[in-house]
Amino acid sequence: MCNIAPGASPNRTVSFHRRIDHYLARTARKLDAVLPSADERPERLHDAMRYAVFNGGKRVRPLLVYATGECLGIDEALLDGPAAAIELIHAFSLVHDDLPAMDDDDLRRGKPTVHRQYDEATAILAADALQPLAFSVLADIEAPPDVRVRLVRLLADACGSIGMTGGQAIDLASEGRTLSAPDLEHMYALKTGALIHASVVSVGLLKPDLPEDAANALDRFARTVGVAFQIRDDILDIEGETEVIGKPAGSDAGLRKATYPGQFGIVDARRRCDELLADAFRELAPLDGHAESLRWLARYIVERAF
Repeated sequence: MCNIAPGASPNRTVSFHRRIDHYLARTARKLDAVLPSADERPERLHDAMRYAVFNGGKRVRPLLVYATGECLGIDEALLDGPAAAIELIHAFSLVHDDLPAMDDDDLRRGKPTVHRQYDEATAILAADALQPLAFSVLADIEAPPDVRVRLVRLLADACGSIGMTGGQAIDLASEGRTLSAPDLEHMYALKTGALIHASVVSVGLLKPDLPEDAANALDRFARTVGVAFQIRDDILDIEGETEVIGKPAGSDAGLRKATYPGQFGIVDARRRCDELLADAFRELAPLDGHAESLRWLARYIVERAF
């Protein structure tokens, strides 16, 4: 077992579930502080950016940042920047994902998508502005310059052609095709998993003395959870109700997307989620008793209803 020195963190005798509201509030405050005011010109663009970020959502990625921070004993004030930056990238990706050229969705989190609420051009520009804002946030965090550079590189890779954007390209190219399970999971690892991986690994960069076995455990845990997240998303697209999941149910089938449950059935998809959850728990073993928060979040990701 690795030896991680404790740091400033909430009382671990209280379940992580009880601390979620605290972390959501921190995330909201940081996002509100870094986003331009809707009263600042160009007002329509800034209003659309804020709409894209503050239209609900589970904030799983920021929660993973804070949960990893608890695991490593890092002061939560140091986590606000990475949490907000990663959520900005996530919001940017969803705006583009909903566009007519992509998934052509009318609803996101139970509300009109950005291009429906405003217009397509404004949606594109709002997403384009959210992405560089994320890197500006990382550039301003209170960390040594080399750490900031590594954080910027990590997030750039996670959202670029070797990460999220590349996964989206594979997703679009796979519509109407049958993929093997390894190919599907590779697509998931890029499309969804890369940003989830960055949420966890970014925190390790803030702890220069992190033991190698702990860093490797977090790396493997994050990769495993990222794939499970997307499989669960695909299950919900089939089984969920629009009012609950906040977007049109069955949209993946309508677009003939390659998905795990679509190609292997709901039973096998659920079984694979359970396998990945067990794998994720095993990966956390080197962290001993420090990883309760990450275990709770991993289970939530696999069992969530929306």
